[in-house]
Amino acid sequence: MVDFDVIIVGGGPAGLTAGIYCVRRKLKVVVVERGSLGGQVNTTPEIANWPGDKLVSGPDLAKRMAEHAKSLSVEVIFDDVIGLELAGAQKTVYLRQKQLTSSAVILAMGGSHKKMKIKGEEDYEGRGVSYCATCDGPFFKGKTVAVVGSGNMAVEDALYLSELSRKTYLLTKTLIAEDALQNKLKKSAVEWLREKALEITGEGNVKSVTLESGKNIPLDGVFVSVGHTPSSELAKGAGVELDERGFIKVNRNMETNVPGVYAAGDVTGGIPQIATAVGEGCTAALRAYAHLKNQML
Repeated sequence: MVDFDVIIVGGGPAGLTAGIYCVRRKLKVVVVERGSLGGQVNTTPEIANWPGDKLVSGPDLAKRMAEHAKSLSVEVIFDDVIGLELAGAQKTVYLRQKQLTSSAVILAMGGSHKKMKIKGEEDYEGRGVSYCATCDGPFFKGKTVAVVGSGNMAVEDALYLSELSRKTYLLTKTLIAEDALQNKLKKSAVEWLREKALEITGEGNVKSVTLESGKNIPLDGVFVSVGHTPSSELAKGAGVELDERGFIKVNRNMETNVPGVYAAGDVTGGIPQIATAVGEGCTAALRAYAHLKNQML
């Protein structure tokens, strides 16, 4: 006998949604979360692209998601997952002082935005420093912003922001973005400054960025687009296949290469949006339900 039908690792939007759908399918489910329910949503000051809410704070939305799950009696354990055994019909999730077993596992551990690690970055996070152009770009309409990064996402972010802002800079010494994007960049209003950012300064909110040449650029926002680090190491150690960037590989059903194991949200490397995570969490839960029903036949 297993402890649960489904164990969900991670209590962000993907994990909470998966928990809600599992409970509604009468499955015995538990969500294991090491921090706060809602995940990175808690660190987002304002959200303006969540359907049904013209504007909502991240902590408020996270709280509502958590309360919804709890109202349906989704069990939550606050603990660190330190190991996974996923091969075979019975899955084992190791916590710090105990272990849980289940017939299916949904991996929704999310990840974290890579940071520049320069002076002022953490001080102004949420006050002009952002890691998501599509999330926060509209708040900088008609203002001056800079994007830091050299890859495809950085160029895409700069092009997107240039349609909203009064002025957009791209800060990087070299570009590794694909040629098609570099050609679009050349034809755009984005100004590419071939320098590194050394410090972000401000008064309450971001006011400027200092470059390695010593030049100071007045602006209202800095968008950091230097990559994303998925929390996938435990999954890799348990035999779950990752892509070349370290994200968990899934198909359209959110199935991994391990039978009975699914993944959803930012750990899959898709579009880093709350709506995406919620959709993937729903899909993973429904496919886990189908998997368990097939086992009973």
